[in-house]
Amino acid sequence: MSAASVAYIGIGANLGDARGNVEDALARLALLPACTLLAASSLYRTAPIDAGGDDYINAVARIETTLPAEALLTALHAIEARHGRERPYRNAPRTLDLDLLLYGAAQIASATLQVPHPRLGERAFVLVPLLELAPAIAIPGIGPARGLLAAVAGQAIDKLD
Repeated sequence: MSAASVAYIGIGANLGDARGNVEDALARLALLPACTLLAASSLYRTAPIDAGGDDYINAVARIETTLPAEALLTALHAIEARHGRERPYRNAPRTLDLDLLLYGAAQIASATLQVPHPRLGERAFVLVPLLELAPAIAIPGIGPARGLLAAVAGQAIDKLD
């Protein structure tokens, strides 16, 4: 059996019942085989970046899993598919987006997966909820996540009740 790894999942939606889709994704993460949902951030509203459409609802989840990273990504894509996720073009509006942000201290570069997520440090909607869950977290190969906040200070992000 594989050793357990702590992974962080970015969650976002801006089509349909975006808040409901994010909340349902969190519930589905808790039910994934070989995974335990350890914590979920608050929900945040953010404007789309490099795209049009409605505002996004975003969150980050921390899970513990014995699934290999590629298998976890496949499970995340299955949850997206249950929500009717389509990928017509880059940064298209979406019913649900689940990104594998971090997988333990691993640095992965394959044809289907890059960890840490390549735009993790460029997005307030990822950094703010990630730091809510893990204030002292370091990004493998980059350094402390807190140090990346200054670069995204101009991105509006509103915490929801």
